[in-house]
Amino acid sequence: GGGFGGALGEPHISVPGHGTGLSRHPPGMARPGSGAMLASGGLGFPPQNLARVVVWEWLNEHGRWRPYSAAVCHHIENVLKEDARGSVVLGQVDVQLAPYVIDLQSMHQFRQDTGTMRPVRRNFYDPSSAPGKGIVWEWENDNSSWTPYDMDICITIQNAYEKQHPWLDLSSLGFCYLIYFSNMSQMNRQTQRKRRLRRRMDLAYPLTMGSIPKSQSWPVGASTGTPCSCPQCLLVNSTRAASNAILASQRRKLYPGAVRQSSTFAGAALWPAGTGTAAVAGGTAKGEGLRVPGGAFAPSQSVPSGAMLPGLNNLNQPGTQRGAGLGARATVPPGVPALPVKNLNGTGPVHPALAGMTGILMCAAGLPVCLTRAPKPILHPPPVSKSDIKPVPGVNGICRKTKKKHLKKSKTPEDVVRRYIQKVKSPPDEDCTICMERLVTSSGYEGVLSHRGIKPELVGKLGKCGHMYHLLCLLAMYNNGNKDGSLQCPTCKAIYGEKTGTQPPGKMEFHLIPHSLPGYTDSKTIRIVYDIPTGIQGPEHPNPGKKFTARGFPRHCYLPDNEKGRKVLKLLIVAWDRRLIFTIGTSNTTGESDTVVWNEIHHKTEFGSNLTGHGYPDPNYLDNVLAELLAQGVSEATLKD
Repeated sequence: GGGFGGALGEPHISVPGHGTGLSRHPPGMARPGSGAMLASGGLGFPPQNLARVVVWEWLNEHGRWRPYSAAVCHHIENVLKEDARGSVVLGQVDVQLAPYVIDLQSMHQFRQDTGTMRPVRRNFYDPSSAPGKGIVWEWENDNSSWTPYDMDICITIQNAYEKQHPWLDLSSLGFCYLIYFSNMSQMNRQTQRKRRLRRRMDLAYPLTMGSIPKSQSWPVGASTGTPCSCPQCLLVNSTRAASNAILASQRRKLYPGAVRQSSTFAGAALWPAGTGTAAVAGGTAKGEGLRVPGGAFAPSQSVPSGAMLPGLNNLNQPGTQRGAGLGARATVPPGVPALPVKNLNGTGPVHPALAGMTGILMCAAGLPVCLTRAPKPILHPPPVSKSDIKPVPGVNGICRKTKKKHLKKSKTPEDVVRRYIQKVKSPPDEDCTICMERLVTSSGYEGVLSHRGIKPELVGKLGKCGHMYHLLCLLAMYNNGNKDGSLQCPTCKAIYGEKTGTQPPGKMEFHLIPHSLPGYTDSKTIRIVYDIPTGIQGPEHPNPGKKFTARGFPRHCYLPDNEKGRKVLKLLIVAWDRRLIFTIGTSNTTGESDTVVWNEIHHKTEFGSNLTGHGYPDPNYLDNVLAELLAQGVSEATLKD
């Protein structure tokens, strides 16, 4: 995407796309967290006797906390004062949020029409920061409406604005965007796409002092000690916490004094093995369905204290992992009617709102809810014996290993930049798209970078594409990159020299297996296996010296064994040798930072189906991946060299 973006569906304000870019900070440049977001220890109260601005936030699917508006936060605070264990109907203050209710007891937002639940938190900021002054910074989305930035980004932008900085780099916050205050725009440094931004005055966020009791600040049933607050754990626990709260309140109504509240974070699992998580009350486990026995209990039935309710036996079994087999189905009595919810995005026979509410009401009433499964993706081929694994015809070897390359220091950055440009004596009166100053004036890096022999007003033209920039700007861009002797034009992405990446050390294996991919029934299959271990980040990575994780390895990928498939394999081997296949960054799937992620060259990881979009058949895939490789400077000409 060209800007901060995402799909609507929650009170959804989209999330910035992840990326890395220049990380330049002139003296005095606002740094992340200026305006000081104060840690509240996850318990929802500020330090004693300190005035703090309160901002309520909800956790989106990308693991980022999104702020509610100031008006909504005032409404939540008012309800909190009256009943710290009650619920907040957001539609009372904002008609667009009509489906949403916040349960203060479990600290979750509940969407009534779909059953989706998300964690919320009560966060605190300095009264002098943007939310304390009622200042909101927003960017223009693809629908020509305005989306507020995350609160920490908003505060950082406002600090830079108050200090009259001409621009602000958001890369240190994890986003490859530049903010230009002169023309109020945001630019994606990877795609060069610009979006408008605006600063507007709104209601100031509520001010608070002192604390509220701890018991009102974390979901009921929390074990002693603060639960892990990483995005993954919060998302995993979110449905459990909220569902347990709903179940507990309904059981108390049905069986007063009969059932004790289970401990949400003490290992009590809500869903049985093999049923998947969050399908009934979450709306996130797509492709699940509901099976409902026809009987229910009479409220007069007596249940011993602490005993398991017969009708809830499927909701209290240990084990939450998915894919534990289909044995759970066998516990459903024969003849039980099935309510097939093929998916929860509105295309199945049952409307998603009905699916969500039916599941919740059945749980609350004590009816057993069993989930049936949609087709599973076929990720791997049938087992292959070692004797059936063959080398790929026309490709040398079966394995490539990479170690960290020590970059040659023979060429200085000035030498590299001068190698690819021609000096322009009379530059045109247009913008340098790196610093956004006019080419006829000095570089925006004047005073930030000083290099002997390169004056801030010097302009150069790149040889192949002809795009023009200040020499000092090209030098700054090179210094913030991999310093591998190559340059990439920020406008058209033309590559000068041999581009290399920041892929950590690892191993790439490739061989032929005697099975066919969907859509390629006449061909065998090339299997690629990537394996990268965890390690320590180097100087070229986002956080040098810090450990990085490597999730999901070894990763298996598949290509058809035909002429084009073998060509793609050869180019992928070149890309691997140049450390371009993976990088270290933030996972779009889990929100985890400092982890190994794909680097804009798509791979097919689903062998026998295409349910995830990462499988076959996909007639355009080979052409698409060739284009992605070309964008990284890996072309057929490389093979001839």
